[in-house]
Amino acid sequence: MASKRGKQTVRDMFLSMLVITAVAGVAYIFIPHDEEADPIKAVDYRVELATARRAAPYPVAAPAGLPEGWKATSVSYQGHNGSGWHLGYLDPDRRYVAVEQSTAPAKKYVPVVSQDAKNTGQTREVAGQEWEVWKGPKYDALVLHAEGVTTVVTGSAPTGRLVEMAEALETAPEPAEDPSAPSASSEPATESSSGASTDPSKAPAAS
Repeated sequence: MASKRGKQTVRDMFLSMLVITAVAGVAYIFIPHDEEADPIKAVDYRVELATARRAAPYPVAAPAGLPEGWKATSVSYQGHNGSGWHLGYLDPDRRYVAVEQSTAPAKKYVPVVSQDAKNTGQTREVAGQEWEVWKGPKYDALVLHAEGVTTVVTGSAPTGRLVEMAEALETAPEPAEDPSAPSASSEPATESSSGASTDPSKAPAAS
């Protein structure tokens, strides 16, 4: 009698599993789903860029007019330890390209953001400027030295894509002088204070 009950219990469990599997299969068929959906979502970095351009002590660079297929995936600005700006992209072939800027010493900063790339001693002219060519086991990089800031375009993408990004970089234009504003010589000086908000996050910066 006990043996018969045991067999019946196992059979009932088996039938229940069949019913559950059938219901799940029907639900999968009729519930809409996109097999080709891209799991990596693009980020809109306009707010972070505007914040960084107000706060950074250098002209913050970001691309304009990149061809279709480029996707921004990460952004951050760190207002201390070198004032680091980071903007990450995937190129049309889904390889990584990043724009990194900082006031930190270039000798330490560039190897950090380029994953230990080394200066080849060669340069490449991009948009009328001479960029150093760095090569590494993981990332290659183009490095531009300017007064008070180092700009690095780096990533796992080939050099051609790094050049494409470097060519597209633009900085915020200088604000136009307001002709209606009083001149310093005609108005007494007054004390003022202002602060720029920053968005500190995980941008890489050399210590």
